[in-house]
Amino acid sequence: MSQEKIEGSFVALITPFNQDGSIDFEGFRTLLQFQEENGTSAVLFMGSTGETSLLSLEERQSLVSGTMKFRTGRMPFYYGCSGNSTEGAIENVRHAAGEGADGAIVAVPSYICPSEEDSVRYFLDVADASTIPIGIYNNPPRVKTDLSADAILRLAKHPNIVVNKESTARVAQISHLCAAKPDISLMCCDSPNLGLVVPLMALGGDGTANMSGNVIPREMAAISKPWREPGDAALCREAWLRMLPLLHFTYSETNPVPVKTLMRALGLPAGALRRPLRPLDDAALGRGLDIVRELGIQDAYGFRMLSAAE
Repeated sequence: MSQEKIEGSFVALITPFNQDGSIDFEGFRTLLQFQEENGTSAVLFMGSTGETSLLSLEERQSLVSGTMKFRTGRMPFYYGCSGNSTEGAIENVRHAAGEGADGAIVAVPSYICPSEEDSVRYFLDVADASTIPIGIYNNPPRVKTDLSADAILRLAKHPNIVVNKESTARVAQISHLCAAKPDISLMCCDSPNLGLVVPLMALGGDGTANMSGNVIPREMAAISKPWREPGDAALCREAWLRMLPLLHFTYSETNPVPVKTLMRALGLPAGALRRPLRPLDDAALGRGLDIVRELGIQDAYGFRMLSAAE
């Protein structure tokens, strides 16, 4: 299977909810337009940012069918299709494919902590069964299983595996992957604490699979642009250093608590978090709003800060 390689800012979207707790599809329409207008290359629904583990199977399936109606073709639509078992992940991928999804992102099942070899087999089995491109997510902070660079390079040889999203804290792994030049998109999480973004981009990475783009899509597009032209490095460095206070804020609590709380305060469609997650308290949110004001983000995007009553 072939498709154009994903480069740039690959934004993991929140899942907006209505007041009654149902999925806010009109909110999704607004958020997707916001991303398209501000340089995002591709979007991921139902990642950890989308509170996917807190959605029922029926909600997950309706989310795919409901959001695919908004696809314009300008941004590939990928869906988080991780499952509690190999069979569950395959079924999730098949459903997304049947609705016309451009691709799926898959992480190993949480809690069971499979070995590296079992994890590789899991990804290969899902890729073998898929009719759409697959992205693998090496996310040890969430699932406790960490793939080595050699394991990822083995997976990259599968024709259906087209993206690697990297969330290990080992910068040396980035070097190993970039030096091998696998025929997949090499991307990393935007968390400043992992420290992967600038090394990845400097060594030839293809972009970032990020969640801060929910609030600052233009800036994340600048940070995520591959370094090919004179000035790309300086553009990335300038945006990264300037946005660093906000990046630290968006990872100040469990994802997506800070970013979703902030989005709601800025007037973007967000809604409540699914229990047991709770929004930031007023003091913590106030720090985020101060950062938004200090960086000029509110004026740059025309955000309207909501009152407590709203």
